[in-house]
Amino acid sequence: MSDKAKLKIGGREIELDLITGSEKELGIDVSNLRVSSNIITLDPGYKNTGSCKSAITFLNGEKGILRYRGYSIEELAEKADFLEVAFLLIYGELPNKEELEKLLNDIKENSIIDEDIKKILESFPKSAHPMGILSSLTSALIAFNPEKKLSLSGNEDQDYMYNSIVKLLAKIPILVAWVHRRRKGLPLDYGDYSLGYVENITKMMFQMPNLEYVQNDTLVNAMNKLLILHADHEQNCSTSTVRIVGSSEASLFASISAGISALWGRLHGGANQAVLEMLEAIKKDGGDTKKFMSKAKDKSDPFRLMGFGHRVYKNFDPRAKIIKVTADQILNELGIDDPILDIAKGLEKEALEDDYFVDRKLYPNVDFYSGIIYKALNIPNEMFTVMFALGRIPGWIAHWREMRKNNEPIGRPRQIYIGETLRNFSDIESR
Repeated sequence: MSDKAKLKIGGREIELDLITGSEKELGIDVSNLRVSSNIITLDPGYKNTGSCKSAITFLNGEKGILRYRGYSIEELAEKADFLEVAFLLIYGELPNKEELEKLLNDIKENSIIDEDIKKILESFPKSAHPMGILSSLTSALIAFNPEKKLSLSGNEDQDYMYNSIVKLLAKIPILVAWVHRRRKGLPLDYGDYSLGYVENITKMMFQMPNLEYVQNDTLVNAMNKLLILHADHEQNCSTSTVRIVGSSEASLFASISAGISALWGRLHGGANQAVLEMLEAIKKDGGDTKKFMSKAKDKSDPFRLMGFGHRVYKNFDPRAKIIKVTADQILNELGIDDPILDIAKGLEKEALEDDYFVDRKLYPNVDFYSGIIYKALNIPNEMFTVMFALGRIPGWIAHWREMRKNNEPIGRPRQIYIGETLRNFSDIESR
């Protein structure tokens, strides 16, 4: 195969380089197209445009493959701890015992948050959405961690970057737990990172006042898997946002804050919240799942079945296969009897047996099952996307770090202008 692509426009022929990835995926390099021809490509939503070369995550939606740094998501979810996966995503290799212990100790050393952050948290009205609060608090951390222009070449800059990463990994779980606990009217707690990273997150979230905390290993295992499954997903909306904000040399905290805001939308991270809102609407209507399955198949009906299918996966979402097992374990372990969850299981069963959904590969996705788990753990619907953000932090850090180390140019998309041509200004009396 030629290593060039040829673009013909009228009688003109332009040669473009072909780029081959490590998994043999092929791309056309148009980075110099405008410079050489004054022509741009138009790709709404960037669905066919690669914005970077990345060594972090490989995703093949047609075959249902997801790998972090070459490791399959199935093996990582089964065998790894979330903090191991965070190290892998950020630094490229799994940590040895000493590296992992150092990271956890450094996180523990940076796990105190300035008391003024508490004041900011307490100033939000009770009606404020947790994602808006988390984004604001993450941005507020910048004030207590002065920014520095990085060259990424000297040891001092490497240390500064490492310390910024550690601070973020230490403080975000605390902010998430605080947002959750304040919403429930519970006292704010720092927890104890000596328990382990995920173990501490679980304790901070669920410890009740005046009661001895007893760790539930099934719950910790479920939390560990959820965080791993959400840790990265290639160039999605929020990750691309982190990279493009970081390309302006914005700090890590500022870039992550922007990523949290991008994740907020119901078409992205808010999908698992939308799943529960849909299930509650079905329950309110009487709980007839067959009725709503029929509505979902009716193109003239505005109802949409949330949590089924995926814009990237044209097969079963590999993360959904893993988390379905965990969802079943959680429901069995906790012995929960909830009509909302019964409706969810009914929809799942019917979709997996209905030719309409099977033929179109509209299988339950990770948002469907994660929403069920969070509901079973009595986490409010509005907190679901916050939990997603907690898992995605290592991926966002990895992409910010990779983008900065590669010295990528500032993001600056082009456009095709379709507005008015030159017009003359007229004074207000003659309009």
